[in-house]
Order: sequence, then structure tokens, then C-alpha cells
Amino acid sequence: MKIAVFSSKPYDEEYLSQCADNDLELRFYEHKLDHKTAVISKGFEVVCCFVNDDLSERTINELADNGVKLIAMRCAGYNNVDLETAEKRGIKVCRVPEYSPHAIAEHALALLLTLNRNIHRAYNRVRENDYSLNGLLGFDLYQKKVGVIGTGKIGATFCKIMQGLGCEVIAYDPHPNNDVKDLGIQYVSLEKIWAESDIISLHCPLLPATRHIINSNSIYQMKQGVALINTSRGALIDTREIIGALKTGRIGYLGLDVYEEEANLFFEDKSNLLLQDDIFARLQTFPNVLITGHQGFFTKEALSAISAVTLGNIRNFADDNLDKMHLVTS
Repeated sequence: MKIAVFSSKPYDEEYLSQCADNDLELRFYEHKLDHKTAVISKGFEVVCCFVNDDLSERTINELADNGVKLIAMRCAGYNNVDLETAEKRGIKVCRVPEYSPHAIAEHALALLLTLNRNIHRAYNRVRENDYSLNGLLGFDLYQKKVGVIGTGKIGATFCKIMQGLGCEVIAYDPHPNNDVKDLGIQYVSLEKIWAESDIISLHCPLLPATRHIINSNSIYQMKQGVALINTSRGALIDTREIIGALKTGRIGYLGLDVYEEEANLFFEDKSNLLLQDDIFARLQTFPNVLITGHQGFFTKEALSAISAVTLGNIRNFADDNLDKMHLVTS
């Protein structure tokens, strides 16, 4: 079976190739998939895609015309896929629902600790021979109240981590997780999350109901100086409103591994180019904002699991074992 791997990086080629047998012929392309690059898919039965590939109606129609039968997402998210068009054109869509919840939960903690203890600023000071501590004051995480929104595998893992640090954890999810309940964690309303949390961490999928869940109304209800961490999907946050909240101090700390308009930024080296996104540029002016380029998933264990599940989906498709695939439907 021939597979075109789009948005490919050296680490994708390394880990996918390690998992591939002779029955799978992988071709790697650095280009993002969109309606212009979809011509590359001619002669391939499968396209393997990532979070910032454009799988809109126009692209999927091009893929279908080229004979593609399967879109294999090598990630958990699929909000960039027009599922209705895929279904209409007879293209199956699968994903990797989980790979290493620890990778992303630990990255959320890393963002929080770095912001709180000003590690990023201290690192730069020491490199400049400045060992002063003014402006680097942090706070104990111990006994702070942490609000976790979304308690799937990643959110549940983050809950355990924060409990281990002695935090009081509360959670919100329309579908409560019994494993989280067993930890003694109380499920509460979003209003209670906003009002009581010293730290809020987002671990929910991007759906119509969660788009801009962090908005002017929710921010208004939060504690002054709250720490907000997002390692899930960029559009969970209304970035313009966040900038206003940073200026007033309502948001005291902001850690982002994702961004609303990241498709034109992340995973590429743009160091020789001028930044064109004024909102993103404004975010970077705040000393209490820490941004990483969607690297929460980036561990050896996670890449191994992503490769294994992605290629497992493709093999099951080839063998017509659809019930064993992680299919996504509209």
C-alpha cells in the first residue's frame, strides 16, 4: 500500500520508517497538504496528515479525484478535516486518539513551573551575568486550587500530577471520568472553575461548544492573577481578549503550546522572516507569557506510539478490519 506522508519532518520519517514493514510504501513530503499540493497524492491510496494540514472540502475533493481512500491523521485532533465531504466522497478518516498522555500533561506542568518560578527570565539573566532576583518572585503550588477543563486521558493524568504536588484539584467535563472521580476530585460547573481556580489548565477538544471557551465573559469571572495553561487547541482561547486580560493583570501567567493561527507559524523555521501576525507578536511582549511551538507531544515515547497506531490504522484498513481502526465520522 502506497502512503504519502505530508508535513513530514526528519523525526516523522525516522519513527514511521521504524514501524513500517515491507507491505507499506512510505513517501515523505515536507509540504503541507492543501488543495494546491494535493496533486502529489495521485497514485497513493493513503495520505498521512498532521494538525496543520488543510483538509477542507476543496482539498478532499482533489484527494478523492486522485484515488485516495484513506486520510490517516497522525495526531488526536481532526478539526482541520471536513468530515462531511470525506464521507460524501467515500474517504475514510482515522486518527490517533491517544499516544502518551504523560507527554502533554508533563509539558503543561513544565509551562506552569517555568512561568511561576520565572525560569525563562532567570536563564537569560544569568547568561548576561545578572544574578539579581528582583522580579522573579514565584508562589508555592502546594495547596493551590487547580481547575482542569477536560478529563480524558491527558486531563486525568494532569489531575494526578497536580494532586501529587499537593494541589486541590477540581474539574469540569460534560462526560465525567470515573478514574478522576476515584481520585476524590470533584466535578463542578465552569462558573465554579472560573471563580475559584488559582490555576486553570485546558485539556478539552476543540468543538463548537468549546471554541473560545476562554472569552471576555469567562475571564471576567476569574481570580485576579490566575495562571492559564493551554496545551490542547489554540482556538479554545480568544487571543484578543487574553491580551486585554494580561494588560489588566486578570491573567497573571499564560502558558501556551498552541495558538489560534498556528498553522502559518508552527513547525517551521521562520527565523529569517519578519513576523506578520501582530497579535502573536503582541503576546510575545509580555514577560509573564511563555509560548512553545506545539511541542507537548514531542517525546520519544509519544512519537513511537503515534507511529505504531497510525500504521496500525493503515494496516487494518488494508485488511478491511474497519472495526479495529480509530475511525472518525461526521
